[in-house]
Amino acid sequence: MSFPAKKKQKLSSGEVEEKVDWRKRKAEKKEQKRRWKEAKLIQQLEKQNQAKAEEEKQQQQCQEEEEQKAKGRLYTVSIALPGSVLDNAQSPELRTYLAGQIARACAVFCVDEVVIFDEQGEDTRTVQGEFKGVGKKGQACVQLARILQFLECPQYLRKAFFPKHHDLEFAGVLNPLDSPHHMRIDEEVEFREGIVLDRPCKAAKGSFVNCGMRKEVQIEKQLQPGLRVTVRLHKNQKPESRVRKGVVVAPHVPRTEGGLYWGYSVRLASCLSAVMTECPFKDGYDLTIGTSERGSDADHTSLPPFRHMLVVFGGLKGLEESVAADPNLDVTDPSVLFDLYLNTCSGQGSRTIRTEEAILISLSSLRQKIATSHHVKR
Repeated sequence: MSFPAKKKQKLSSGEVEEKVDWRKRKAEKKEQKRRWKEAKLIQQLEKQNQAKAEEEKQQQQCQEEEEQKAKGRLYTVSIALPGSVLDNAQSPELRTYLAGQIARACAVFCVDEVVIFDEQGEDTRTVQGEFKGVGKKGQACVQLARILQFLECPQYLRKAFFPKHHDLEFAGVLNPLDSPHHMRIDEEVEFREGIVLDRPCKAAKGSFVNCGMRKEVQIEKQLQPGLRVTVRLHKNQKPESRVRKGVVVAPHVPRTEGGLYWGYSVRLASCLSAVMTECPFKDGYDLTIGTSERGSDADHTSLPPFRHMLVVFGGLKGLEESVAADPNLDVTDPSVLFDLYLNTCSGQGSRTIRTEEAILISLSSLRQKIATSHHVKR
């Protein structure tokens, strides 16, 4: 009777051992399942983090684009004046200095366009020609336009665009504009002005441009040599590369996207009415301002919404003389031609204000109204 009891005891211990092994296996499977769930959860978290990072990157890109747009300046400021203002100077040196004062005023107050109109019936439309001397019969419009263009052009491009000319005889001693697009040779910037070089380039490889740098810039387009272009330089370029890379952009891009003042353009008009009828902007000037001592006080006037503003200055005898000399106008009162007719220097102590002085005074008076103009159309 005792022997079977011992055998039963052995079987019981074997059954106990089998139960212990099953529990281990069950625990191992449970551990494997837990690890699998953890790995799956980690994968899900990684995917979520990756999606979140991509979303944040897109949001950052959108934010940068919005900031870039907000940084840009979408409106323009133009001024118009008669070329006869140079006739008030007694020598070629003084004529040149007077033109330099006007150019400096335009640069300081970020004028985008300068229109020079004729009020003496010369019908001047081009800067081609020779300076014929001081006096009312001289080509004042042409000389003023040429000097303004010379000063606006970056120094490293002047030899290419401005050969020796009588009108520019004394322009080299004028104060430089030092505008943002007048770059130094080692300045690292996004935009630069350049001239397309007459240099062979591999087929479908674009053109080479001199942008006033130690290395030439290769653009993607094949352009005619001698053209002045605005170039956007690629970022993160290798310093050891033989040339820089860039793309040609419209001249307004540094202003509209980068918020930079990029100089002024010069336009000639045959008369006062042609200043507005030959406007280069698609919808014309949506705000025109005439300046005169007979106008309303500018200090108590606010500017309406605008995209392209034009401020017109008269010559030696005011805008009345300009209106009288225009064969296309049947009016005698200049104020009817403008949206606003302003006196920007009320209570003046001198009987007359010279045009170059009026430009500085008027633009200074309007500067704060323009800068704080949240009503600019976008």
